[in-house]
Amino acid sequence: MRSLPLTLGARLLPVAALAAAGVAMTTTPDSEARPKPSAHSPRPSTSAPSAPSSGAPVDGSSGAPVDGQGDDTAAARYPKPPAKPCATLPAGTVKDLVPGAPAAGTVLTTSDATRRSGCSWHALSGFDYRWLDITYDVSAAAATRARSEQGDGPSTAVPGLGDQGSVSLNVTTDDKQRIREAVVVARRANAVVTVTYNGGDFETQEAAGTDEIRQGALTAAKKALSALDG
Repeated sequence: MRSLPLTLGARLLPVAALAAAGVAMTTTPDSEARPKPSAHSPRPSTSAPSAPSSGAPVDGSSGAPVDGQGDDTAAARYPKPPAKPCATLPAGTVKDLVPGAPAAGTVLTTSDATRRSGCSWHALSGFDYRWLDITYDVSAAAATRARSEQGDGPSTAVPGLGDQGSVSLNVTTDDKQRIREAVVVARRANAVVTVTYNGGDFETQEAAGTDEIRQGALTAAKKALSALDG
């Protein structure tokens, strides 16, 4: 059985600390920004949510309000996010995407559970590290933000993923360790689901494969969208 080299062990200390302390989503009480992992997270993404634009959210093709968005008199299709976000992914999906992670996940805290919820899974299996988180946002600005909020890399549309979906890919390097990350943003009616999935090999210091990370993020997004309707 191989043992972790001392330098690798040092790099994993933040991961161990994260596992002990948990993950927190940080938002200001009045913020419309989606919940996000705290600065203690080892995930590489440093992008901040885009500020919501003014005006009623509209469908990109017709300019008409979608499912009551922007109309105070129309009931939203999803008045609240899933109350148990960690139960939105099947245990088998968690096992495939984050080997070694407890299926129960870690609930991400938020300042307003009536508008936002989320869950995170992360684990080191051998030398392979994977991180996955899912957030739900049904706030008034969520649909507007879905058109502009992306990861750090170039974004491409994903036809058939909710009413509107996109995926972006990015690779970061920290102390020679490369991490590949995919961010999927998908909207269905007034609900926006954001999935972040990343990973790398802590022995070779190479990033996880492009297809694995992209497809994994899309798989999680499809499952998360399905959970909106129970």
